[in-house]
Amino acid sequence: MSERWDIRRTGPEQAPHRVLMIPGGLCSTEFYADVMSEPALAGLRLVAVTLPGFGGTTAPADVSVDSYTRLLARFAAESGCDVVVGHSLGANVAVEMAAAGLFRGPLVLLSPAFSRRDEVTFLAVMNALGRVPGLGGASWAAMLTLLPKAMKRELPAHRAEALAADMAANDPATCRRIVRGYYAYLDRHPSLVPRLCEAAVPAWVVRGDHDEVGLTDGERRGLEACPHVRMVTVPEAGHAVLVEQPARVAGVVADAVAAAG
Repeated sequence: MSERWDIRRTGPEQAPHRVLMIPGGLCSTEFYADVMSEPALAGLRLVAVTLPGFGGTTAPADVSVDSYTRLLARFAAESGCDVVVGHSLGANVAVEMAAAGLFRGPLVLLSPAFSRRDEVTFLAVMNALGRVPGLGGASWAAMLTLLPKAMKRELPAHRAEALAADMAANDPATCRRIVRGYYAYLDRHPSLVPRLCEAAVPAWVVRGDHDEVGLTDGERRGLEACPHVRMVTVPEAGHAVLVEQPARVAGVVADAVAAAG
């Protein structure tokens, strides 16, 4: 099945370490291009995989977070990856890979949501509108027309055009299904902090200093109390930290690779 996925590979085939990179919702492997080109990661085999269904790719029949967890864990095992990096929804998939015991290596989690209340308001609104008969499809189509244009103001100028076009390639009906499954997952797990802590794998939680996705005081205290979790705040970055500060993110990934070694 993965032969039909959007997969981006860099680095030597025989590298001693392989890193799986999972983009966030509405994003493709293009969002990892800058991180993958950083000198700090030279010599590593880097494999970025768009969550099937985003970026114009074909979605599986089951678009639940549990389904994505199984798909990506199987891909990581088949590809020999010993570190997983995930951004946003991709970071939540990485958390579940560890929580389910399907991946035991280090994780780099770029701005995950640890609870429903952490998520940005507009996504909750879109999820609610998506359930209204006759309105859901139209609202998602409108959002996918407007969001890329709005995001261009948030992204570095030299990358804004390509990344906005990438987001615009999403299919409204597919996004609607995936986001519904994502909120069902958040409703099932009121807090993901215990799931990450109990997985007991080395994990770096990386957030921009003005990230739009929230983190409650209780969640932060819980993460800081986990002996396997390191908190990293990246200055001058928001939710798109991997695009805004790729060198800083690459440095964290290099630390995770060292832990894998």
